[in-house]
Amino acid sequence: MSTVLVVEDDPGILDAVAYSIRRDGHEVVTAVDGVAGLEVARERKPDAIVLDVMLPRMSGLDVCRILRAEDAVPILLLTARDSEADRVQGLELGADDYLTKPFSMRELRARVASLLRRDAISRAAGPRVATVAQAPVLRAGEIEIDEGAHEVRHRGAPLSLRPREFALLAYFLRHPGQALTRSQILEEVWGITFMGETRTVDVHVRWVREKIEDDPSNPQLIQTVRGIGYRFVP
Repeated sequence: MSTVLVVEDDPGILDAVAYSIRRDGHEVVTAVDGVAGLEVARERKPDAIVLDVMLPRMSGLDVCRILRAEDAVPILLLTARDSEADRVQGLELGADDYLTKPFSMRELRARVASLLRRDAISRAAGPRVATVAQAPVLRAGEIEIDEGAHEVRHRGAPLSLRPREFALLAYFLRHPGQALTRSQILEEVWGITFMGETRTVDVHVRWVREKIEDDPSNPQLIQTVRGIGYRFVP
């Protein structure tokens, strides 16, 4: 059973989200403001966090920034439909995903499941050890990824990546030279179809470029394919 923290100040949304996540067999802990959410996150060490942006006492963006500096816990932001700036800022602060209000509980459950699934290896030592022997080692150019050990090396040196960055880079290495659409990347790396929201791909690609490109402003490894998406050229 995974533990999911839901931080939301609207009682109706909080109850609905908590009920939906419990339906999938997860334990849910809740908080109704940013300060309490930060305290519960530190105390309970949840496996994922559903975090509203607009919170009393401390904004969800501030909570996200503080937690990301302390932990790699997956964070799903809940934002207002017209607050693109909040969504982009949240991703830049380290959030893994976001949902705009209003949203369907079916999509919420799918996204939470995706976060938990993608983060399972990095957060659970047992499964990680058990799969080391079977997981492939991906190599392309000067990049090597050991998926079992969840390790990346660039030019022989260890590279620190967040779980979603790791999954994104591994996906690129598995499809060298192919023009991949943002929708393809979202579906394969995030695990679900994203209803046309593709900005999250661009933000995560920028983060990965900053770690593997000699000149991120003129990328040679992860190239933009105009009107389509991206191509990895090792």
